[in-house]
This record gives sequence, C-alpha cells and structure tokens, in this order.
Amino acid sequence: MSAHATLDDATEADLEGLETLVRLLAGRGVVVLSGAGLSTESGIPDYRGATGSRRRRAPMTYQEFTGGEEARRRYWARSHTGWRTIAGAEPNAGHRVVERLRRSGHVAAVITQNVDGLHRAAGTRAAVELHGGLHRVVCLECGRTSAREELDGRLEELNPGFRAAGAEVRPDGDAELPQELVDAFRVAPCGACGGVLKPDVVFFGESVPKPRVERCFGLVDAGQALVVLGSSLTVMSGLRFVRHAARAGTPVAIVNQGRTRGDDLAAARIDLPLGAVLTEAAHRVG
Repeated sequence: MSAHATLDDATEADLEGLETLVRLLAGRGVVVLSGAGLSTESGIPDYRGATGSRRRRAPMTYQEFTGGEEARRRYWARSHTGWRTIAGAEPNAGHRVVERLRRSGHVAAVITQNVDGLHRAAGTRAAVELHGGLHRVVCLECGRTSAREELDGRLEELNPGFRAAGAEVRPDGDAELPQELVDAFRVAPCGACGGVLKPDVVFFGESVPKPRVERCFGLVDAGQALVVLGSSLTVMSGLRFVRHAARAGTPVAIVNQGRTRGDDLAAARIDLPLGAVLTEAAHRVG
C-alpha cells in the first residue's frame, strides 16, 4: 500500500497533525525520539503497539542477571535465539526517511530507545542509543567490549545444533523457549578474563548512564521541536524528554499507533503507520 493510500484513511485530527509535523520539519533543527514502533515494519514486534502484544512474563532485571548463573543461562539461551531476528532485520522506510531528513538538516539529532541498531544501519551513525545496543557485549569484570557477532560464533560452538524454531521474539531480542532448551544451554565467559558477559544494554533495574541522559537533555534543549516516533512513552526513560520539552515551550509532535502517555503535551498527534507518515512528510518538506 502506498503512503497516499494509507493516508486516505486518516482522520481530520491526523491530517491536522501531519500539517503541524511538516511545519516543524520545515523549520529544521528537529530532534527525533524513536521507539519500538519504528521497527515493526522491519519485522521486529512492538511490545504494546497495534502489531505487537504485551509481555507474557516480566523482563530480566539487572539484579536477577548479576545474581546467579541460572538466570544468565536463561537470558543467553533466549537471547541467542532472538538475536537471529534482530541481526537479520533491515532498516525500513521510517529509518531511511529519518536519515534523509537528517542529511538535509531538517532533523538535527536522533535519540532512540531501541536496541536493534537499525538507525545505525540506515546511516544515522550519531544516533544516541539511550538504552544501549544489542550489537555490543560488555564484560562486567574487566569492562572489555566486543561484537555480538563474535559471541554468537562462540555460543554456536558451545551449543551445536541448538534450534528453537518458531520462537516468539521481542524488541530486545528476548525469545520464549522451552525449559529443556534453556537447561541444556552453555554460556560463554569473557574471552579476555573469564568474567561475566552482559549485552551492552540497559536492563530493567539498571539506570541509563548519567552522561548519556545529560547529552540527550542537551540535544532536546538545542532542538527547535521534538518528534516522537513509535513510542507509547510508557516508561519514564523516554517520557522525561517529552515533559522536559513541553516545560521549555518546545513543540512536541507524536506519531504512534495507539495512545501514549505524552498525548496531552503534544502540539500534533498522528495515529497512522510511521512509514507512510514520514514518507509523506518528507515529500512535503522537499
């Protein structure tokens, strides 16, 4: 379906929101805050959006991960399965349009809550990954970082024939697995010191590094507008930037299928597919 065909179903409020979004982008200097909804068109499911579902179980916490080998085995078995979906995903029209708008100067900065690396793959190398990235692994003992591909190869060697066909994968790479597969999974230690390896992402119960948060606030302060793409703003990690912008009088536009916690702060609200909206908006701003 083309962008125009999709927008034919837009409500009057959606069309008004689109006009506002175009004006904000035309004014240049926009800061983008993206969430999981931006990646659904790349085949990565959303937690809460129209194409996804809520978690059936609570996510792994930092305290649980660091507290025992059994929890780490469960995490890495499930993540090893889900990583194939994340690694195989490609940027969609939304990621590509954001990068095109960045190159043209209409978008000044990108902050993403996603850990899938798709903004980087689309060319937005300077995107701030608020919650880190699944493509990196860090040792909790020596601090060494390494590529996830390297760890994936080691896990393949330790777990030959490991298969979990049809597993449900989530935006953070987590996947549902039968307990027997988890119990048999072997975890790889740090190749440098033998310490505990952790994905370079922010777990629940873990704080986003303060310098990263301050950098994001600085980007929002310097921006002429804040545009939220594909986030329900359910967690404070992203919502705080919307509240910060609104308090400062910086206009906020939200493009998301479904309600968000920031709707009452938005000057524009568009409840339509992201790829179609961004493609149309980019066309109108030239």
